[in-house]
Amino acid sequence: MTAPKRPNARYTPLAADGPMPWDMVRAVPAIRRDVLGFLETVVGRHGDLVAFPMPGRPVLLVNDPAGVRRVLQDNHRGYVKQTVQYSCLALVTGSGLLTCDGEIWREHRQVVQPAFHHSRMEGFAREAVAGADILRRAWDDVGTGMAVDADAACNRAMLDVVGRTLFATDLSGGGEQVVYAVDVALRAVIGAAQLPLPAWFPTPGRRRLAPALRTLDRLSARIVAERRAAGLAADDADLLALLLRAGTDSPTGARHALSEREIRDEIVTMVIAGHETVASCLTWALHLLATNPAVQARLHGELDAVLGGRAPGWDDLAALQYTRAVVEEALRLFPPAWVITRRAVRDDELCGIELPPGTLVILSPWLLHRRPASWEEPAAFRPERFLSQGQGQGQSQSRAAGRGDYLPFGAGPRLCIGRDVALVEATLVLAALLRDRAVAAPPGSRPPRVDALVTLRPRGGLPLLLRRR
Repeated sequence: MTAPKRPNARYTPLAADGPMPWDMVRAVPAIRRDVLGFLETVVGRHGDLVAFPMPGRPVLLVNDPAGVRRVLQDNHRGYVKQTVQYSCLALVTGSGLLTCDGEIWREHRQVVQPAFHHSRMEGFAREAVAGADILRRAWDDVGTGMAVDADAACNRAMLDVVGRTLFATDLSGGGEQVVYAVDVALRAVIGAAQLPLPAWFPTPGRRRLAPALRTLDRLSARIVAERRAAGLAADDADLLALLLRAGTDSPTGARHALSEREIRDEIVTMVIAGHETVASCLTWALHLLATNPAVQARLHGELDAVLGGRAPGWDDLAALQYTRAVVEEALRLFPPAWVITRRAVRDDELCGIELPPGTLVILSPWLLHRRPASWEEPAAFRPERFLSQGQGQGQSQSRAAGRGDYLPFGAGPRLCIGRDVALVEATLVLAALLRDRAVAAPPGSRPPRVDALVTLRPRGGLPLLLRRR
């Protein structure tokens, strides 16, 4: 018996259901207003594999964990980052680790990898606790009972942590300007991705992008100049030292010294990725705790038992199992990198669908992390789902590797180089911040709307109260 012809077969070579062209035209306002809601709607209507009728190339949204594993792990060499998403991001980061591909990516990854070695984790832990002190002061400075924008405060604190850990420098002087420049630049990236126009077209976002890039360029130049003036010690292993020494000693893996532009691109990449990801995780974790008193009470119970009111340290991490689970559950519900795109470079078969070269593949951790077939009560904030029986270790790594339905840091060879650092920092910042305090939403406040920018941000900020307990 012949299978019925798909209604969209005329508009896509992909053998998957999906919206019609006129559906996409009508959906443009909804996409610009709430792209996450749009994605949820099309998956709910068409299933886990959705073919979009886009001009120029086939486009497939993949919400099937097996398909995700195929793209990011099993056949990762068959897919590249040459997509609109990453070309727009490159307007800010240049050819840094987030956007480059092939041999350049492999060489640069080898250069910076030692900066994230487990032997340096204790230093990251120490600076994370110092970052929590910055957060505590943000509330102390406004006075008891006053709300603080947790989103802005977390971004500012984590920028300071990035400066000290990756560049061995103090970014506190121009921190507010840098956070603002990053925010402006990333909003311009989203605008460019949503409405691709010729490079010469003077959009408002592009006009705002230029001064933001100048701020980031000046920051990079200052960091490099100050470090070169101070000199590099033989045992310096922070990221900036590795970038400046690349090509001069064999352990870096670089065949040649990095150009000034390459150094700038990696610095800007790490400034953005290093503080935005952890800040986003902390912001949403605080929101979830403020609106789930029972979870916060259990967290306080662990902090009281492990810390007894003192500040945490590296040696406490193993015992902070529930705190780590809160972090991982916040990353599930609000993954900072909410969308991942790849372009097929050769023929492939994905979940039974033939993909020609050039096909754009869209993966969304937002959808995967809320997939009913993968998660029980997917919308519920339940950190205990990341506590394994008896071992007390989170299950996220096994989920990411084995199932493809949990990937807040990506998966496969392009797994975020700072994943372990981010988890250590977020866990210890949360523990240090709430060891003797409780977070709450201001009376009468409403749940924040989610802005799907380069990371997920609360629209208009996130006012929260922090009280001594």
